Amino acid sequence: MNKIKVLTPTGMLGYGFPVEDFNKGIARNPDVIIIDSGSVDSGPIKIGNGSMTCPEGSYRAELLILLKAVHEHKIPLYISSAGGAGSNIQVDKIQVMVKEICEQQGYSLSSASIYADIPKEIIKDKLIDGKISACGRSVPALTLLEINNATTVVAQMGMEPFVEAIKNNVDVIIAGRAYDPAPLAAFCINKGFDPALSWHMGKILECGGLCAQPSCQVMLGTISQDHFTLEPLSEQSICTETSIAAHTMYEKSHPYLLPGPGGTLDLSTCKFEQIDERRVKVSGSQFNPTPYTIKLEGAKLVGYRSTTIAGVRDPNVISALDEIEVMAKGYALQNFPHLKDKFKLLFHVYGRDGVLGSLETDLTVAKEVCVVIEVLAETQDIATQVCSKARIALLHAPYKGRIATSGNCGLIFSPLEIPLGETYEFNIYHLMTVDDPCQYFPINYHQFG
Repeated sequence: MNKIKVLTPTGMLGYGFPVEDFNKGIARNPDVIIIDSGSVDSGPIKIGNGSMTCPEGSYRAELLILLKAVHEHKIPLYISSAGGAGSNIQVDKIQVMVKEICEQQGYSLSSASIYADIPKEIIKDKLIDGKISACGRSVPALTLLEINNATTVVAQMGMEPFVEAIKNNVDVIIAGRAYDPAPLAAFCINKGFDPALSWHMGKILECGGLCAQPSCQVMLGTISQDHFTLEPLSEQSICTETSIAAHTMYEKSHPYLLPGPGGTLDLSTCKFEQIDERRVKVSGSQFNPTPYTIKLEGAKLVGYRSTTIAGVRDPNVISALDEIEVMAKGYALQNFPHLKDKFKLLFHVYGRDGVLGSLETDLTVAKEVCVVIEVLAETQDIATQVCSKARIALLHAPYKGRIATSGNCGLIFSPLEIPLGETYEFNIYHLMTVDDPCQYFPINYHQFG
């Protein structure tokens, strides 16, 4: 095989893609359809309680399109980091959707589920053996207490579990948490293509058309023996040397070194060439093997959150918001003295420093701001009660230059206090050394339809 074509419909399953562009890609006879479905970007709740990044209806709508292509054109479909966090619960949820669509549409397809949950006892044993280290300098050392506190822990699989499933010639792979480029690297390396080029093309295509200018959804990547090319399938988008080089450095702590399970992608000698007005050729990537580690991701429940969202336009109120925040905390404690140290109350002032907080350097006062009151407490009821008192304080608190006696802010939603439910935080973000890359990623095989 001299080349492989990889079709990527979008950077995240559930985000949507133009069917017309996808069909253009299918007409180019791709060898595989690969789509990512996960990220830690939207927070730890997906690991914590199994909720998914997108609504179920969004997943089903896209799976209908994708599975039709698998059925009609005999093109395999690989989905990684299913549902957002890639936990076992989420893998099974996506697998159920695939099963139901196959039964409804009359498709006969084989499928593999690759699971990524890691039992806590295994993590504890590895910790005792000195096989776990922090992933990043700001991450504290892992403790047995934090392992116990985690509701779920997943590990990022490399390419090897995908290769095992590929060897069984399944039509669909639904994988748990995976290193983003892993499914593409697995498919290409298993066919005999250069590991460095395979990992590099996977690193770019896992984000769909973010590498194009302007960004789009559907991308086609073609790998050959000594290079790969990238082409957007939207008529309004192009790939340029700059856009591809820029995305090569996307989400990286080092400009040209990208560590992953089993090795580091070295892009210091990489070359980007414009081969026509829409396509870019990439060559010169290198891959250096390293001791095999997999990244662990875990989250723990830290309480329940409620919020109120208010708009403020009075310049005197805007100037006094820090004082009003102190009043709000005092008013809450006055009403609930027994809750001291049992809740956290914060004002996020968007239009002033809501994004950067204390790091904000431009202290220009906006003519209007949005105040988001956040309360975190050990129960939902406490969070909502405290949030209510903070909202009342914001609405009626005195301030310098005050003329009216109420109406300091406008409240956009009713109910005024909005319960947000369980709140989680990441408490495991560590590397675990392993001897067998497939050992902790069991595979179940299915036949649907």
